[in-house]
Amino acid sequence: MALNKAVYIATTQPKSGKSIVSLGLMQVLLGKIAKVGYFRPIIDDYKEGKEDNHISTIISYFKLDLKHKDAYAFTRSQVVKKLNKNKEDELLDKIIEKYKAIEEQFDFVLVEGTDFTGEGGIIEWDINVLMAKNLGIPTIVVTSGVDKTLDEFIRDMYLAYDSFKDKGVEVPLLVANKIQPENIDLVKNALRKDLPEDVLVGAIPLNPVLGNPSIKEIVDELNAEVLFGEAHLDNQAGDFDVGAMQLRNYLTYLKEDGLVITPGDRSDIILGSLQANLSSNYPAVSGIVLTGGLQPEASIIKLIEGLSEVVPIILVEDGTFSITNRIGAISPKIYAENIKKITTSIQDFSKFVPEKELASRLIAYSPNGITPRMFQYNLLKKAQVDKKHIVLPEGQDERILRATKELIDQNAVEITLLGDLEQIKNKIERLDINLDLEKVTVIDPVKSPHFDDYAATFYELRKHKNVDLTMAQDLMTDVSYFGTMMVYNGHADGMVSGAIHTTQHTIRPALQFIKTKPDVSLVSSIFFMCLPDRVVIFGDCAINPNPTAEQLAEIAISSADTSINFGIEPKIAMLSYSSGNSGQGEDVDRVRKATQLVKQKRPDLKVGGPMQYDAAVDIEVGKSKLPDSEVAGRATVFIFPDLNTGNNTYKAVQRETGALAIGPMLQGLNKPVNDLSRGCTEDDIFNTVVITAIQAQGFKSP
Repeated sequence: MALNKAVYIATTQPKSGKSIVSLGLMQVLLGKIAKVGYFRPIIDDYKEGKEDNHISTIISYFKLDLKHKDAYAFTRSQVVKKLNKNKEDELLDKIIEKYKAIEEQFDFVLVEGTDFTGEGGIIEWDINVLMAKNLGIPTIVVTSGVDKTLDEFIRDMYLAYDSFKDKGVEVPLLVANKIQPENIDLVKNALRKDLPEDVLVGAIPLNPVLGNPSIKEIVDELNAEVLFGEAHLDNQAGDFDVGAMQLRNYLTYLKEDGLVITPGDRSDIILGSLQANLSSNYPAVSGIVLTGGLQPEASIIKLIEGLSEVVPIILVEDGTFSITNRIGAISPKIYAENIKKITTSIQDFSKFVPEKELASRLIAYSPNGITPRMFQYNLLKKAQVDKKHIVLPEGQDERILRATKELIDQNAVEITLLGDLEQIKNKIERLDINLDLEKVTVIDPVKSPHFDDYAATFYELRKHKNVDLTMAQDLMTDVSYFGTMMVYNGHADGMVSGAIHTTQHTIRPALQFIKTKPDVSLVSSIFFMCLPDRVVIFGDCAINPNPTAEQLAEIAISSADTSINFGIEPKIAMLSYSSGNSGQGEDVDRVRKATQLVKQKRPDLKVGGPMQYDAAVDIEVGKSKLPDSEVAGRATVFIFPDLNTGNNTYKAVQRETGALAIGPMLQGLNKPVNDLSRGCTEDDIFNTVVITAIQAQGFKSP
């Protein structure tokens, strides 16, 4: 039997929220399969110079190596013309041809059916069934519960299921979307009642983040002019009300994320709404729509320009009544720039659909090696399974705050930020980070109830080094010392720092009192190098300047253990300027001795050296220089002879190939503490926190 290489996503009606399933499933697939393609047999007509929104969003967000024109077969109007001329066979032949072209390029293809945005729903449904059958791939059926009784909804789902089964198309999953939260179990149980046991069921509740249009969508739909707040066009518009009454009365009608619609000459409503948005006594406003083509007077414009924060204010030509109706009719979409909607969709899919069971049924083979996206997906999933508590000492740094929001949104870890609470609040508000501080812990070290206990503990640990209690108290005001002491005492599982501090400042406290594991004599580091088609490990590129042979062997063994813990089969290349027995000299002899030590201490590991980099990565070169090596040409763990070589090589590879370098991750400590580069990005922080959390999963609580 041929391996399954694709899945079809079909819906029974317009506005089903099919994009949630496409985004969520693509995320799952890319965590399991090296290359995943995307195909839409039929798309809506789009304006000249534009592209199909679904295709653009998927290609952009998931960085697929796919051109827009190759990702679809026909536009809707082209299909209508073909059907009117009885050219259904020609239609299907072209769809199959385009699909097969994508199938040849990718390991798996996600195929998304039509949107039901035009007339002829029954015909369109038949076309979806026909396409799935002719492509010979299983189908996931999605339908919406909006405006349906339970009986109507269940009947629609069963009819859809039967339509595909009658044509010989397998249906591994039914997804009930846009369900009232309190009805989730009711719907799932009703669907389960008469379905075969092997059919999976998912039920996704209504989510206001996905159900409301963004201000950007309103601007596009109304062809509006943006007067202010262009940076906040991704704000989600909640309920909307027309500002026609006196301000004192209108304020009582404001709702959270409400959209204010008012004639442009109502300066009282405009300024009152802006002030309400800043006030803790009133709900936040998502935006203001000025109708009638009326711009506020120059004095009002000047006043608004001087405000520190302004929600989007947009200007439209039509009257209030017409504009209100048009906004109410907008069907919200998920587009490439709205990361919040995309991540929310992926999270909802993961939470409410049995994605693990689905993946096991769809994917009939194991990939060869691990790709960067698989690696990152697996990291996040592993962190989510056993959430750990990570302390971030640099709690007032913008990058730390933005990464914290993403970590909390992804439910990856629990976070403690060190710093002054009011200063952190002010920074979050000023930068519009939208981090919910109710979901994190903020500690000012000096005000902490643990401060004196931490200082006393440090004194006891370091008094043999002539540290007195006053010195201990002074050091404990330092966020690196305080954060490390949290980890030492089990009040946090790990620490990540270094965005604004030096490496020495970050790791010195850990070396002083967390110290190394019993079987390890030195702390070393590795980088996970996410190359275009695989993930490898580079060590040591950050800590040890000139390691001895014994230290090189220990770095190699620690790196191999890290490799195993993170799902990468270790094949260790001990790098040098010569391969095998071809070179002589102190440097190459040191690597040769280190290789022998690894073999003696850990005969279970595959290790080769001395070895040049080209012999480690290129099969043909490896066979030529080291014909009997099981590592040459296949290395996954690269051990550099010194810090100078390692640091420069990782940076060269990173810059020249565009590889993502995750790390450095420190090895050998009793508890995980990791260092950031002062030039780190939000993504670097996110990834380092996640790997620290996974490290912590391997440590026993004190």
